[in-house]
Amino acid sequence: MSKSNNLKIITIIAMMFLYAMIAFVTNLAAPVGKIWEESFKNSDYASMYGMLGNLCNFLAYLVMGIPAGNFLAKFGYKKTALVAILLGLTGIVVQWLSGVTASFFVYLLGALICGFCVCMLNTVTNPMLNLLGGGGKKGNQLNMIGGTLNSLSGTLTPMMVGALVGASLEGKSIADVNIVLYIAMMVFALVFAIIWFTPFAEPQASGEHVVYERSPWAFRHLTLGVIAIFFYVGVEVGVPAALITYLHKNGYTGYDTAAFIAGLYWLLMLVGRTVGSFIGGKVSSRTMVIGVSLIAILLMSLAMILGDSAHVSMPTNWTFVMQQVPVAALLIVLVGLCTSVMWTSIFNMATEGLGKYTAKASGIFMMMVVGGGIVPLAQSAFGSNLIGYIVPMIGVAYILFYALIGSKNVNKDIKID
Repeated sequence: MSKSNNLKIITIIAMMFLYAMIAFVTNLAAPVGKIWEESFKNSDYASMYGMLGNLCNFLAYLVMGIPAGNFLAKFGYKKTALVAILLGLTGIVVQWLSGVTASFFVYLLGALICGFCVCMLNTVTNPMLNLLGGGGKKGNQLNMIGGTLNSLSGTLTPMMVGALVGASLEGKSIADVNIVLYIAMMVFALVFAIIWFTPFAEPQASGEHVVYERSPWAFRHLTLGVIAIFFYVGVEVGVPAALITYLHKNGYTGYDTAAFIAGLYWLLMLVGRTVGSFIGGKVSSRTMVIGVSLIAILLMSLAMILGDSAHVSMPTNWTFVMQQVPVAALLIVLVGLCTSVMWTSIFNMATEGLGKYTAKASGIFMMMVVGGGIVPLAQSAFGSNLIGYIVPMIGVAYILFYALIGSKNVNKDIKID
């Protein structure tokens, strides 16, 4: 195997590590926010307070999205990754300090800093793997594999938080989940060392100044794709977060069980991305998104209609002890199979054929990941009522429109060389 191929493999593996950390940091926000929510339990807006950390996490994308793309274009993938990791480590330390100081505002600051981190990491990993795979189906396949590790990390995070907190949130604080924060600190430090000593292959590093004749916004399929990712991330985060509220607040399960069941959503995302990594080289992104969008709309519709009219057995802890829960919980968890392939597929459709505009487009794309904070916040306004799932349903309907019509590149005449 040639030296260049070895370097390429090392780079791909490094990107996989970063993919996992994105989910680890992001998925701390919802379950930890539920712990802080207990401080506002006497307020009519307690559920919305619980989602403010998640909002700060994703609000960072709106601020950092374009700067992250510009930073990537100017300094390359390795330096961008290292800065992102340092931000992540800082954000986790600040969240830990919020437990020491018992300050909700310190926690929100930590969530915001972590948001800057994951924004920059997303800006690096997605285009890097897409370019290393040569774009198209192979690029999508590499992102699917990275997404599998992302989902594994995302699955474990809420389950760990739930196990540490227990069945009741009463009297609990973020200090009760310090072990999760310590793990995050250690992983960030380890990955920083790996990236520091890894000789990255920079796909776009030609040493020449790149001239952009126009804005990436000139590409219609990118513009509509940016809106699609706004809704997608909101759906991805809001669906399992609202499930915790529904099960716990309505007295169907304890908090630990509700968090575990929500973790099954991410587990199914892992399954979906694993399957997607195998078929990604054969089935187009557009076809996959059309199919899973239709199924997701059906599942959420049935969940709202059936609610607790019937019950099913689902695993509720690490030993997979079965417990009866409303059928709506199973239907909502199954949505994870659908959302599993949406992120990379939407990204690939939105950036396909952009050439030198890819780095800047990635920053714009990341900016609208703020939907992961806004959509769940809007959904939380419905409290523990299942009717709130109408919010993510609207988002999935737009994603379906994008796959069917909006993803077509009608600007092929624009010069990208």
